[in-house]
Amino acid sequence: MFDDSGVVRGDDGVARYHGLPYNLVAMLHATVEATPDREALVEIGGPRLTYQEFWDRATRVAGGLAADGVLPGDRVAIRLGNGVDWALAFFGAQLRGAIAVPVNTRFTDEEAQYVIDDSGAALVIDGPLPDGAPTFIDEAEPGAAAAIFYTSGTTGFPKGAITTHENFLSNCESCRRAVSIERGDPTRTLVSVPLFHVTGCNSQLLVACFLGGTTVIMPTFEVGAFLKAIEDERIDVLTTVPAIYWLAINSPGFKDTDVSAVRFLSYGGAPIAPELVSRIKQAFPQARVGNGFGLTETASLTTYLPHEYAAEHADSVGFPVPVCDLRIDPLSDNDERIGELLIRGPNVVAGYWNKPEATAHTFQGGWLRTGDIARIDEQGLVHIVDRAKDMINRGGENVYCVEVENALAGAPGVFEAAVVGVPDEVMGEKVGAVIVPMPGGVDVTEVLTYLRGHLADFKVPQYVFVRTEVLPRNPGGKVLKRRLKEETTWGN
Repeated sequence: MFDDSGVVRGDDGVARYHGLPYNLVAMLHATVEATPDREALVEIGGPRLTYQEFWDRATRVAGGLAADGVLPGDRVAIRLGNGVDWALAFFGAQLRGAIAVPVNTRFTDEEAQYVIDDSGAALVIDGPLPDGAPTFIDEAEPGAAAAIFYTSGTTGFPKGAITTHENFLSNCESCRRAVSIERGDPTRTLVSVPLFHVTGCNSQLLVACFLGGTTVIMPTFEVGAFLKAIEDERIDVLTTVPAIYWLAINSPGFKDTDVSAVRFLSYGGAPIAPELVSRIKQAFPQARVGNGFGLTETASLTTYLPHEYAAEHADSVGFPVPVCDLRIDPLSDNDERIGELLIRGPNVVAGYWNKPEATAHTFQGGWLRTGDIARIDEQGLVHIVDRAKDMINRGGENVYCVEVENALAGAPGVFEAAVVGVPDEVMGEKVGAVIVPMPGGVDVTEVLTYLRGHLADFKVPQYVFVRTEVLPRNPGGKVLKRRLKEETTWGN
């Protein structure tokens, strides 16, 4: 299905791409040497840097980190919004031999502090970039940690996925092969999702650097600015969540936008309706479209649904990329076709930072237990049919129900509560909360105000239903959420 040339399987059973750069510093340096004057970074409404300027400024960030006492192997937390500075901070950390820790800018101060403390960050970049004499270290082994991406956990505490240089570079090559882009192709990609997520960083920014292309970054998403950037910047590679495509093609300004430069268009991170796939193909007639699937724990891309299958198999996440092996761990002996999806490959992260028990549970015998329930059909297409993890996918943002339920437990007037996903045409799902009030009743406005002080905004329920009956439970005490959904009528 995809180009599998140069794939070599090691003694550990893992398939790897032959000939990748040694580490991220070597990768960026090679691109700078090959195309120093090519545009590397563009911030909408902000600076524009060539690859030589990118390198020069990133080495000054590395020098500033050194002057601040950051040593190789130290963690550097990046608490910045989308922009050129984020990319400079990330690569400045790499050039210092440090480990970047992207922090979700939508986290509350309490949530962000947990990430900073758990990672043991030696420095937090949350304002002007460190600056010092240019310096760089190019000694990291391929298996050394390059970054720690924190992903929400079902315990209510995020887990830091230790992402190595090999993880990042394997993902870059997988992304290139999935959409059939040649090395050296001067692509121009538009980043409309957060860089602190693996899609924005791993599958856009780093892939562009790997290919010698240009990364155009939106500091904040606004549909009019998105359309204007596609036309003005001659964007030819689009990667974002389905909700943004829906907003774009339904915008009054879309019909007047020149999208003829777009050659490759990918979506992922949330379920997509077949009708929307058809509309995307009609709206971007020059583009090859496809669906990508991956996890923080797989450094982004694991499977990809190519253009030829996109419309007819919109419910599938495609075929595994050349270096990813997939297995199904059956849920029962009666049906071995459906079960938990297991993944092995050089893109699977090294484990969870500072969490040996979670690492041992999730990474077993060289395989990642995803927690996703899947089936693989006779064509080899992967279908995600359910989630073993109690999770809501809100427009590409993962919201774990138990985390919101834990916060609701402390809210005023709440006796008990359950959180479920509510289907939404644009976002795929939104967060819904069913609340059983304490005697005397509950003020929903007060509850939401309380939650906004304890949760990131995307985790706060958009739908709240107050019921007088206790929550339905099975004999073991577990809330019957499917029944709860059937019994609940959501308002607007």
